[in-house]
Amino acid sequence: MPTYQKLVRDYIPTIIEKSEKQYSTRILDENEYVEALKKKLYEEVNEVHEAQGQEDLLEELADVLEVIHALAKVNNSDMERVEQMRQTKAKERGGFDKRILLEEVKDN
Repeated sequence: MPTYQKLVRDYIPTIIEKSEKQYSTRILDENEYVEALKKKLYEEVNEVHEAQGQEDLLEELADVLEVIHALAKVNNSDMERVEQMRQTKAKERGGFDKRILLEEVKDN
């Protein structure tokens, strides 16, 4: 039986059970959960990087967004607050619409 040791979506155990496979799970404490979410975010971002085609990319972006929602919630916040912070940063520093690649900064 493969060993995963990774955070999975809530319905995954039910899906595995319906396939009549054996599995084991445990519930993480809050600190473990936060660390698992951070690790999951890296996993999902890597899948965005590896995505092939628009539909695959959008599906992986949805996964990233799900992890971000969970991280906001576990930190006693919500996506409204995350969006406010995003907007503030965009106002102060801009977005990425202009496609600017910083190549070098020389010290004086």
